[in-house]
Amino acid sequence: MIRLENVNKSFNDLKVLNDISITFEEGKTNLIIGQSGSGKTVLLKSIIGLHEVDSGYIFYNDRDFTSFNLKKKKEIRKEMGMVFQGGALFDSLNVEENVMFPLDMFSEMSNTEKLDRVNFCLNRVNIKNANHLYPAEISGGMQKRVAIARAIALNPKYLFCDEPNSGLDPVTAIVIDNLIQEITKEYNMTTIINTHDMNSVMEIGEKILFISKGHKAWEGNKNEIFDTDNQALNDFVFASELYKKIKKSS
Repeated sequence: MIRLENVNKSFNDLKVLNDISITFEEGKTNLIIGQSGSGKTVLLKSIIGLHEVDSGYIFYNDRDFTSFNLKKKKEIRKEMGMVFQGGALFDSLNVEENVMFPLDMFSEMSNTEKLDRVNFCLNRVNIKNANHLYPAEISGGMQKRVAIARAIALNPKYLFCDEPNSGLDPVTAIVIDNLIQEITKEYNMTTIINTHDMNSVMEIGEKILFISKGHKAWEGNKNEIFDTDNQALNDFVFASELYKKIKKSS
């Protein structure tokens, strides 16, 4: 579980996050949605410590992350997995080396143990016989699955995904969504996904935070999102390509 209490963040005179409080639940896919410039990326970066918040608190279970020094924050970061937008694999490393990278950095496993863990994670995301291929030699969907394998290599308690479906076709995007949800439940992780993709919202949105102009404007789940009277959320949802398709087919 990750809990935010009254989080505020500004850059110079620009208020980007305004008094945000939310609990992201363990074992669920928690989504942050909002228009471009709404503050959702800054929020995600604040949660993982890439931005220092101006005020408020961020708790990892009962641990106040905002009060920790750099050494203590690094300890919690060992419990995090991250899937970056675009996958962010190292081009100069092959698939096996990419997944092994966090094990080399943070574990004390033997080489044999690390290789076993790499193969386990690759198998879990349905990647086979690709250990020695480089990112440029595999598809975008495979790159995302390798990125997920790397993110779970250290068996994290917390998984963060920044636009995991960016650049993927709709069918592959659904595969990635379902894989993230399966892994979340399998390992009982607290997963937070930053997305603007309404297909993802309707596929795996077990808990959804909608941010508008830096404010927490709504929270709920995928079954409640079409019944809200929140005008900003309605404008966001009804402008989506998914809604247009639903309306056209009805």
